[in-house]
Formats: sequence, C-alpha cells, structure tokens
Amino acid sequence: MTLAHHRVVITAAGRDFGRTLALRCAAEGAEIYLSARTLEAAERVRGEIRAQGLDADRVHAFACDLTDPASVREFAAAVAARTDHVDVLLNNASRYQHGADLLSASDEDVVETLASGATGTVLVTKAFLPLLLASAKPDIVTMVSGCGEKGNHRSDAHDSFYAAKSAQAGFTEVLSRRLRGQGVRVISLYPPDFDNHDPLSPAWEGAPRTAKDPLTAQSLVDCVLFAVGQPRDCFIKSFYFEQV
Repeated sequence: MTLAHHRVVITAAGRDFGRTLALRCAAEGAEIYLSARTLEAAERVRGEIRAQGLDADRVHAFACDLTDPASVREFAAAVAARTDHVDVLLNNASRYQHGADLLSASDEDVVETLASGATGTVLVTKAFLPLLLASAKPDIVTMVSGCGEKGNHRSDAHDSFYAAKSAQAGFTEVLSRRLRGQGVRVISLYPPDFDNHDPLSPAWEGAPRTAKDPLTAQSLVDCVLFAVGQPRDCFIKSFYFEQV
C-alpha cells in the first residue's frame, strides 16, 4: 500500500528495526516524525531518507528518551507544533537485555529495560493520543515480541525483557478494547528473533523468502503496512508468528 496521505510517528528510529521502519515508510510516501535517543542519531536517519531523493520537508527528526517522561512530553509537543494530527504511531522503542540468568543484569539495567519497553510505551501512547484522535484513520502499532506471548520461553532474553514485553502485551490488549469505539485500531506484533537486513541493500527487495528462511524485517514491515492498509472496519489486533 501507499502511505502518501499518512503522518507516521516512529520511536527508536535511529538504528536497527526502527531505522528500517523509517526508511520503508518514507519510501511508501509517508510524512515521518522519527525519534531516537539522541538528535544526532535521528538526524542521521533523516539524512539517509533525504539521500534517497525523498522530500526533505516530509521527514522530521527529534530526540526522545523513553525512560524520561519530560523527554516524551517534549517530543509530542514538538510534533504537535508541526502538525494537527498523527495517523500512525509505531511503538518500536524497547531496550533489549540479554541473559537467561536473572542475576546477570544489574539493577540499573533492569530498571532501564522496564522503563523503555513498558513505561515508555504507555507514556508515548498517552502523549500522542490527542493527535491520533484528531486523525480520520488512527492506528497504534506496537512491536511487542514473542517474549510477550504467554508461555513463550524460547528466547535467551533476560527476565526483565520478558517482563517489559508482557507489560506491553497487557497494555495493548486493554487499549484495543477501550479505543475501538473511538475508531483507533491497536495492532500488536509478536515476532521471534528476526533477520534485520539493511533496507538500503540491493538484496532487500529481491531476496526470495521461503518457509525455511528465518523471519525478516522486510516481512514484519509488510505486516504493518498490510494492517494499516485495511478498510477502517477491519481491526487486525495481533500478528503471531510460527517459530521453527
């Protein structure tokens, strides 16, 4: 689908999958409001988008630390100063914490993991809800993780990451029910670990994808675009993925 008439906010777009989302959504014609923990990182991705020949006036970069409520409010206020509505909020930000041993992470790592993935998601959604409610086609898309799926134990992620993702899952579940009456679709993705190929690579569009291959970032973006592109009476609440 095309995103030519969509205004899209993406958190943690400075690297990895957030960068992939920003590059792809911009290529599909969306006006992008991207954030990263530092303005330098956000501007770097903005520069990559501009280098593709896309309209520089349709790409905006901001700093936002999701562990800091004041930073989240400042990010939302800065976006509100540039637009009167947002059509899609892509909750991508969440610090990953590795380690199957609970004792392997410091208290500070645990707090930051929970703050970015759980508290940060709630705060960003809360801050942008007024702009979303001003849209005729509002969607909230959250990259949860298979770690947020009940009974999942396949990942080597730390217990605190599991806790953060479980919190995201619970939040989006209740949010979907409470916002549906206002026309807001809440879409959650629960991917396992996936292959995040560089979207600027020539192999990005041409590489074949088969049932035997690991899940790719390209496939995840395709899921997001598919859900957002459905008629407004179609509420696709969740994407779950079979793991080999």
